[in-house]
Amino acid sequence: MKIRLLAISALLALTVSACGDDAAKKAEAAKAEAAKVAKEAAQKAEEAAKKAETAAGAAVDATKEVGKEMVVKAADATKEAADATKEAADATKEAADKAKAAVGK
Repeated sequence: MKIRLLAISALLALTVSACGDDAAKKAEAAKAEAAKVAKEAAQKAEEAAKKAETAAGAAVDATKEVGKEMVVKAADATKEAADATKEAADATKEAADKAKAAVGK
């Protein structure tokens, strides 16, 4: 009877040990999978950061280009306004000269 109990105990011990080994293997596999997923997430985050940096750089470049264009357009508009003012002054002077000539006659 003792041998029978001893055999059953040994069998149960092996079964429990096998279950423990299986659980440990599953835990190790889960750890490895979690590490893999974390590494992939870090890579994706790094790629997204690089893309965001590139986009920000492009936005800065575009803003600089728009700024340059605005300076050129503002200079052109200022020149046109100065030309128009000169033309108006010339026209006013001409009209004043004509009026002076008409009064003098």
